[in-house]
Amino acid sequence: MPVKKGVRQLAENRAARHEYFIEDSYECGISLVGTEVKSIRAGKVNLKDSYAMVKNGEMYVIGMHISPYEQGNIFNRDPFRNRKLLLHKSEIRRLQSLSQADGYSLIPTRMYLKDGKVKLELAVAKGKKLYDKRHAIAERDAKRDMDRKMRNMD
Repeated sequence: MPVKKGVRQLAENRAARHEYFIEDSYECGISLVGTEVKSIRAGKVNLKDSYAMVKNGEMYVIGMHISPYEQGNIFNRDPFRNRKLLLHKSEIRRLQSLSQADGYSLIPTRMYLKDGKVKLELAVAKGKKLYDKRHAIAERDAKRDMDRKMRNMD
């Protein structure tokens, strides 16, 4: 079967844009087993409350939920197991130093298929305070009201 070219989005962490200021993002591969890939292709993945961290010079994503594949029987793995991210050593070092800076975290923002391979977008993010969230909501509401009034004027 030929591999489909292009990008197809599988999952998105919408809460990340609300909870964090996204500074930078990186594309990385992810080490998976066969039944996990089938479950991801079916869209049964949840990125909410997940984060990445460096252990022993390797990057892992923690707290990502991949539902067990229905026909997977004995080959299914733990849905919450830590999964290794595939990055160059220099990128891992750079991300580790960024994540150790005050208030910064490594957050998965979306998962997608790129030329038949599962990829994860990892963002360097700084946590928002409550007043930042309120300000963002107020800006969004004001923009929505202006757009609505502009449409009614036509």
